[in-house]
Amino acid sequence: MRRRVPGPLLTTLALVAGFIGAVLPVLPAAADDPGGGPPAVVPRPTDWTPLDGTVRLSEKSRILVDPRSRDARALSAGRAEFPGPARQDTGDLAERLRTEIEAVTGLAPSIGSDTAHAGPGDIVLALRDADRLGAEGYAFDSADGPVRIDAASTHGLYYGTRTLLQLLRATDPDGHRTLPRARATDVPTQPVRMVHIDAARKYWSMPYLKNLIRRMGDQKLNTLLMHLSEAEGFRLYSPKFPGLADPAHSYSRADIEELKAFAARHHVQLTPGLEIPGHATAISDTFGIGFGDGPGACTAAHTHSHLTPDWIIDMTSEKAVEKTKEIVDEFAGWFDAPLFSIGAEEVPGQLANCPRVQDYLAKDPDVTTLGDLLNRYINTLDEVVTAHGSRTAVYNGSEHMTAPQQKVRGPVVFLTWEGTGSEPVIPGHDEIAIGPFYVTPNNYHHLYPNQPWMYDSWQPSTAADMLGSGLTNWADYNFWAEDGYFEQQMAGARAVLADRAWNGTATPDTLAGFRTRAALIGDPPGITAQPERPRVDDGRPSHHWTFDPAPYPSGWTYAGSPGNTLYAEDAAGDLAGSSYIINNPTPVADGVHGQAWRFDSDRDGVGFGGLDVAEPWTVSVWVRPSARTADQVLLSSPAGALKLQQYGTGRVGLTAYGEADHSFDYTLPLGTWTQLTWVATPGRTVLYADGERVGTVDASIPLPMRSVGTEKASLRGDLDDLRTWDEALSAEEVAGLD
Repeated sequence: MRRRVPGPLLTTLALVAGFIGAVLPVLPAAADDPGGGPPAVVPRPTDWTPLDGTVRLSEKSRILVDPRSRDARALSAGRAEFPGPARQDTGDLAERLRTEIEAVTGLAPSIGSDTAHAGPGDIVLALRDADRLGAEGYAFDSADGPVRIDAASTHGLYYGTRTLLQLLRATDPDGHRTLPRARATDVPTQPVRMVHIDAARKYWSMPYLKNLIRRMGDQKLNTLLMHLSEAEGFRLYSPKFPGLADPAHSYSRADIEELKAFAARHHVQLTPGLEIPGHATAISDTFGIGFGDGPGACTAAHTHSHLTPDWIIDMTSEKAVEKTKEIVDEFAGWFDAPLFSIGAEEVPGQLANCPRVQDYLAKDPDVTTLGDLLNRYINTLDEVVTAHGSRTAVYNGSEHMTAPQQKVRGPVVFLTWEGTGSEPVIPGHDEIAIGPFYVTPNNYHHLYPNQPWMYDSWQPSTAADMLGSGLTNWADYNFWAEDGYFEQQMAGARAVLADRAWNGTATPDTLAGFRTRAALIGDPPGITAQPERPRVDDGRPSHHWTFDPAPYPSGWTYAGSPGNTLYAEDAAGDLAGSSYIINNPTPVADGVHGQAWRFDSDRDGVGFGGLDVAEPWTVSVWVRPSARTADQVLLSSPAGALKLQQYGTGRVGLTAYGEADHSFDYTLPLGTWTQLTWVATPGRTVLYADGERVGTVDASIPLPMRSVGTEKASLRGDLDDLRTWDEALSAEEVAGLD
C-alpha cells in the first residue's frame, strides 16, 4: 500500500456502494431530446452540437466501411506513443460493431463498402488523416441521415462506435434504435486513462478481467495496469522460474496472450507491473536474494517494523541484480504495451544503517548513498525494459532520497501517488497521476476516492509531462476477497475518472445527477453475469473461521514479521481472512474450541472482502467480551453491521447504515464465553444466547461480509468459532450448535 496525501482529497465514506458494474453517464437530457443538454454518453464528448430530429436504424441499415480503410489500423496522424498502437483493423471493428448493434437493437446490419451511396440509418466508418483528431479522437456526424464516424486510427473509430452504442442503449426503450441528430469532434484531454488493479496480493479470475476490460473500453479507458508481484505473491507463471508462482493462482503465457488479444479488441493496453526491489518477499524467498539472506544479513531494525528484511531484494548483490534482470527480461517479452512498471518505491530509509549496505557504499565509487543505490538499480532494469521497446514506469518516492551521483533516467515515467493530479510534481519526468484515486477497501487503510471532489473540482492536467490519470486498486488485507467486492468499490469512481480524464472541462451538473442517470446507459454488450456463490442450504455452514493456526494458502507468501497479519482460514468455504498490520488481534490458547483471537483496539480487525448475503441467513459466534464501549461491531459492510454492543443502548443489535439502529433486549455479560446466534428472515431477526432465544426485532439486513469490526468500532474481547449459514436455522438446530 502506498502513502496518501492528507486533506480535502480524501474521504472515508464508501461512496460507491451499490454501483456494482454501473456506468455513470453525464446527460442532463435523453438523446431523443437533443436540445436539453449533453448526450447520453460516458465520457461526455468534448465538442457536441445537437441538431433537431433523430436518426433511426432499421432492418435496411448497413455498416459501410471506406474501402481504403478496411485493412488499415492507423494513418500517420493517428499514431502516438500513448496510448500505443491500435491492433484492430477497420474491417474487424465493423464486424464487431455488427454483433454489438444486434445485441442492443435486435438488428443485424449487413457490412458493405458503398460509402458513396450511404442512406438514412446507415453507419459509415472511415479513416482519414486529421491531425486535430490525434490518435484517439473521432468525428461523429448524424446530421444528414447516415451516421458517419471518422478517425485517424481505429482507436478513434472504436470510441466513436462506443458513443453510438451508448446513445442507442440510453434511448428508445422499445427498440434502442433511435439516435439524435448531432455533430461532434471528440478528442480526449489526457492520453493515458488507466485502471490499476492489485493482481499480486489478490488473484483475479479471467471472467472478471474480461468484464473489466469490456467496461473500460466502453468508457474510453485505455490502460489496464495489472500489478503482478508483491511481497505476498507473484502472479506470472513461467517454467523458467520454478517455485516463483503457483500455477493455480497465477497467469501463464497463454493466459496473458488471451488477455492481450481480448484487450486489443477493446482498445485497452494490457500493462504489466512488477514490484522490485521493495515489496518483494515472494521473489527474495524463492531465490534467496533478500537483504535478510546470507552472511552479515540486515535485520528487522533495517526495514519497516512489520516486515522482514527479505521484503527488499539485496541491491548490493550481483546475484540478486542479475536475477531481477532475468525476471524483468522474461516477462517484458510477454507484453507489448508502451509501459512496463517495476515499482521501485518505499525502500526503507533505515536500510542505509545496515552494515552490508554501508560496506558496499564505502567500496563502490559510483554510489554514495542508499538513494544512489536505488537509482542505479532502476536504471539497470530500465535498460532491460527499453530493449523490449517499452518505457519503464516506477511509483514515485525515489526522488525524495539523497542521490548525489545517480539520477533516474529521463524517459522513466513516474506513477505519482503524491499531489492532486492537477499538476506534475517531478521535474524532468513524464507522470501519471494516481494519488487522489486510491481504492483500498479494508478497515485499516479505508481509502476511497473523493468522488464529489473528482467530479466537481478536479482539473485534469494538460501539461505535456502529465500523461494521464489512473484509478488505483490495492488489495491489502483482502487477499482472498471476491472479485465482485472490489468491483462494488471501483465502479463509481472509475466512471467519474473516465468522464473527467477524457473531458477536462467543467462538469455541467452534480454528482447526484451523474449517478441518477446511470440506468440510461447500463453495461456494454458482452458483459457476463457475476458468478453467484451457490447458497449452502443443506444444514452445512457456508463459512467457518475457527481462528486456529492453519497453513498459509498455496500461492501466497507470508511477508510480515512474527505476529503481524494473522491468517484466518475459512474451514467451510473459500473466503479466508487476514488481520491488519498494526494493533493485530492476539492469539490466545483458551478458546472454546482451541485457539481464539483477542481484540483490544478499534484498529483490530479481520478483512474478508465478501459480498453481503441476502436473507435468510444465520450467524453463530463464541465471544468473551472484556470491556464496554460506545459501539462494538462483529461483522460489517458498507451497508450494515451486526453489533455486539449497539450504539446508544449497549445491547446486542444490528444496523442498516443510513436507515436505523436496532437493539435486542439482551446485553452480553463481560468476562465469560457466550455463544450468540442471529437468525434472519426477510423483515425479522431472532437472537439466541447459548442456544436460548433472547430477543426478536422486526427488521433484517443482508449479512455483512466485508470484515470483523470497523476502523472505529471493533469489539473488545475474545472471538472463537465464527460460522455463517445461507439459511435460517430452526430453534432446535440453534440449540444443537456446539
